[in-house]
Amino acid sequence: MSGVGEILKAVGDFGRFQKCLVLLSVIPCLSVAFHQFCQLFMVVEVPHHCDTSWILAVGPNLTEEEQLNLTLPRGPDGHFEQCSMFSPVDWDLDSILAYGLNHTEKCSSGWVYPSEQPPSLLTEFDLVCDRKDLNDIAQAIYMAGLLLGSMIFGPLSDRIGRRPVVLISVFLQGLFGLGIAFVPHFYVYMAFRCVVGASVSGITMTLLALATEWIGVSSRPNAVLTSHCCFAIGQMILAGLSYGIRNWRLLEIAGSALIFAFFFCMGVLPESPRWLMTKGRIEEAKKVLQKAAATNKRSLPPELLEQLKPEKEVKSGSFLDLFRKKHLLKVTLIMSCAWFVNSFVYYGLSLNVTNFGLDIYLTQLAFGAVEIPARFACIFTLQRFGRRKTQVVLLVLSGLVCLIITGIPEDQPVATTVLATIGKFAASASFSTSYVYAAELFPTVVRQTGVGLCSVSARVAGILAPLVRLLGQHHRAIPMAIFGSAPVLGGLLCILLPETCGTDLADDTGDGHPPAQVCENATSSSQNGQVKGKGADQDNESTKTTYF
Repeated sequence: MSGVGEILKAVGDFGRFQKCLVLLSVIPCLSVAFHQFCQLFMVVEVPHHCDTSWILAVGPNLTEEEQLNLTLPRGPDGHFEQCSMFSPVDWDLDSILAYGLNHTEKCSSGWVYPSEQPPSLLTEFDLVCDRKDLNDIAQAIYMAGLLLGSMIFGPLSDRIGRRPVVLISVFLQGLFGLGIAFVPHFYVYMAFRCVVGASVSGITMTLLALATEWIGVSSRPNAVLTSHCCFAIGQMILAGLSYGIRNWRLLEIAGSALIFAFFFCMGVLPESPRWLMTKGRIEEAKKVLQKAAATNKRSLPPELLEQLKPEKEVKSGSFLDLFRKKHLLKVTLIMSCAWFVNSFVYYGLSLNVTNFGLDIYLTQLAFGAVEIPARFACIFTLQRFGRRKTQVVLLVLSGLVCLIITGIPEDQPVATTVLATIGKFAASASFSTSYVYAAELFPTVVRQTGVGLCSVSARVAGILAPLVRLLGQHHRAIPMAIFGSAPVLGGLLCILLPETCGTDLADDTGDGHPPAQVCENATSSSQNGQVKGKGADQDNESTKTTYF
């Protein structure tokens, strides 16, 4: 056991100090949920039509109804067209009344919205007609920010430490989150959202790493489960917040200001002792360990602290090792596919909350609430049925639900929303399963690399999901058909993966074989649900499953 590992045992695996650290992560988790889905409530569809005030120059006394009748064509349903108008002419009013207008063109002078409508992204930046696609493009850019942040802040936290990266990320999220509320142009809004997305990755990744390096192995799943549940609660809070604050700028301020409460707690945010040891900063490591022990009401013998010596950073396997070995190649490709389709269907359902026909605020509340039992259900299913069966069933279920939705008529919003909620449950539970399964499938020397590659594929899916929604312009069923087909195929591919329930974790890639399947009858013995890593008495997170 490493020196720092022995001392962490003496400090306590999950004492008051670690519980405060988990509690400290609640605020960022709530804020992340807000930024992830807040745009859905800022671009609510409202009636609109072309601005045809040009005719008032020749007919200043026209009523609004007369103006619209003279300048706007009607569609097959008898309503005024929203994206076209009659071309302006240099005639007097009598000529227009006598001959009428026949030639149409796209809106050239902007649009008119209901005067009682609170300001929204849609009305302020005219995200309608030809500009409607900018809404989904902006969401894709935010997702690209998540990918960018994972590529920047991950290596940065290894270089300068966990605590500074959390501080930088929180500052950026607060600054640019508030800045969004004051942007003068939609392209500036998209740029700021990209930075916020990057900061979200910095916060979530680094806080998870920090918690993993402080909390004992047996308590890590509970800590990650807490963060997942806080994310779900954040989605529920978003539903209430957006219902009460309809002005998009005020909503952005309210949601972004929450993260500044985190600054009042920064004094108690510790640095990782393991990171300090790898950098040779032994005295600083001793101080944070002594502080943690005092908080947990434990005492550290001086001779134990004297055993601390600089730790060498573990040399990881090469990225190419994932593709050189036949069994690792199969695991890498299938798990990357599984993470991709999981993220794809999750965001495909989450970002479609405005299209299911029921009140979007109630739908969002249900979508957030259903994630809590989904996370807890994973504990039972993983122990009872094993990793592979759970992953396959949940992915296929989430896909089948989306495929069924494509056949539901538009005038059945209740049925559509219920099915979508079931799909969200399955996708959320599948996500938690993916974290466990991937961490157990990859050997220790390439575990971080393998899980990181899977995470990148999930981010790519998050970027593509809002863009796929654009295909709904051609037929409303196309996006859901794609969102449904992908996880079904991905789930079936997971059948080819080995079961890892109850197996020893592989330490290297040299044996050429996947972990032995010792959980064939997982349904008959719940004890097989416990992961027993090689050298289980060692407290080294690089050889343990650190994800839930």
